[in-house]
Amino acid sequence: MTTIEHTAAEIAHPFDDARAQLRDAVTILGYDDGMYELLANPRRELTVAVPLRRDSGEMELFIGHRVQHNVSRGPAKGGLRYSADVTLDEVRALAMWMTWKCALLDVPYGGAKGGIRVDPRQYSRAELERITRRYTSEISPLIGPDHDIPAPDVGTDEQTMAWMMDTYSAQQGHTVLGVTTGKPVSLGGSLGRATSTSRGVVHVALAALRSRGIKPQGATAAVQGFGKVGRHAARFLDEAGVRVVAVSDQYGAVRADTGLGIAALARHVDATGSVRGFAEADAISNEDLLAADVDLLVPAAVEGVIHGGNAGQVKATVVVEGANGPTTPEADRLLNDAGTLLVPDILANAGGVIVSYFEWVQANQAYWWGADEVETRLAEHMLTAWEQVSAHAEKLRRPLRAAATCLAVERVARAGQLRGLYS
Repeated sequence: MTTIEHTAAEIAHPFDDARAQLRDAVTILGYDDGMYELLANPRRELTVAVPLRRDSGEMELFIGHRVQHNVSRGPAKGGLRYSADVTLDEVRALAMWMTWKCALLDVPYGGAKGGIRVDPRQYSRAELERITRRYTSEISPLIGPDHDIPAPDVGTDEQTMAWMMDTYSAQQGHTVLGVTTGKPVSLGGSLGRATSTSRGVVHVALAALRSRGIKPQGATAAVQGFGKVGRHAARFLDEAGVRVVAVSDQYGAVRADTGLGIAALARHVDATGSVRGFAEADAISNEDLLAADVDLLVPAAVEGVIHGGNAGQVKATVVVEGANGPTTPEADRLLNDAGTLLVPDILANAGGVIVSYFEWVQANQAYWWGADEVETRLAEHMLTAWEQVSAHAEKLRRPLRAAATCLAVERVARAGQLRGLYS
């Protein structure tokens, strides 16, 4: 069995993984099966058909989803991804993880997620605009600044959010800046939003290294993924004095033991579309990168890249999940048994939702903050959450993921209990 097949088999049911994490937390917290069922099932789901007339005149049909997992603590919040691998179960899992992420970082949102099963690389900009606008129109009964606020994710960007905002606004008859976040700054976006997830990852990664007695200056790191999160995470690590020795993308990986020139590598990627062929580094496989003997490993691409088949090869002292769900439950156990410090996604990559919250607040107030203020507030939120999760892990004598999930689940459950039920 190849590595790709192994991984695909293990992550075929991400929603099962998310529910298993919830079950563990519910057991630790002493909640009954009724509470588990309430938190394990999405509050609302919508699946829509998204027709497209291509530039050639041909018609294609895509399937899109929007899932609102929980809204006990506020309006639903979550990204929109365009990927050929999108499934309803994946969207359900990501929506649940968003619920825990928002609760853990104490922002007044519930969790949501959206996705369209489409490979955006195969379509023109005009075609992607038509797909986005039709999808937005179809899900418009569910979204809104007080209901559900989409943001960019895999395969989408600030332009996607601008199209969504405009489509929704046209239906409402007036401009509604707060319906999406991650927009261009000139359309109500927040300074610092584009790099906020990466900055959050690095804030937590540096704190995690220090907790293991490793000084960031001179520490070594490998970053799996060189997209929205990985690219800027590599840059910020480099700026903090961490020697980034290996980087990968979906096409290949490169390594330079003396340290990669991140700025030069970024220019190479802009020119060629991949890290492959970077003249100042040696080519390696993605598996080699994951097994690199480094202080810090940042998986910052997609789900399930660290699994039962390769977790035993991971040599990093600290693993910080820049992506959502990059470590399967089996790999989780193996890494914890090996003494690896694993910082979970709901903590590590929460910088994006924090600055999305800042953007939403600014849009609702029609008053925008400076970049320094955004960065200061982001750092405060991330480091406060890191300290809370670390302390809770010590109290429970549990790994960071269990501690983080327990803190988040407890906050969501408490909100639900205080609100009560009616029938």
